[in-house]
Amino acid sequence: MNVSLERVGDRAALRFERRLDHSAERVWRAITEPDELRQWYPGVPEWHLELGERFGSEGGAEAKGQITELDPPHVLAYDWDDEQFRFELRPDGDGCVLVFTHVFADRALGAQHAAGWEIYLGRLDVHLDGGFLSEEEAHDRAPELQRRYAERFGLNSD
Repeated sequence: MNVSLERVGDRAALRFERRLDHSAERVWRAITEPDELRQWYPGVPEWHLELGERFGSEGGAEAKGQITELDPPHVLAYDWDDEQFRFELRPDGDGCVLVFTHVFADRALGAQHAAGWEIYLGRLDVHLDGGFLSEEEAHDRAPELQRRYAERFGLNSD
């Protein structure tokens, strides 16, 4: 998995790129369908996949998200409050390449966000392979991952 902390204008952006041994169509279902998202994703969105749709998350009353780009089964992008999220799927042989980007304001949070997304994308891997990894089990690695990302990105890990 390739992970980088970049700049998008005056904001920070984490970019994860990884090859998955599953088709883009299979991964698309895992990143868009609520029953699948519940297996790996934090804050499952309550959405109907339509460009421009505003949505909230399960258990939340307020719509804080909006779908900004939609090209099934290749691109899903949305805003959530003042952050942007983008999933891009490119076919690659019998699998696909996932490029996930998270744009946020405070670069100092880069290590924390990177550790969290590595955990959640790891849960996605397990889910796609037919297993289940609880959020609690997955987060056992969080402090070490955050420390390593802070060092790699030159950030304070506190």
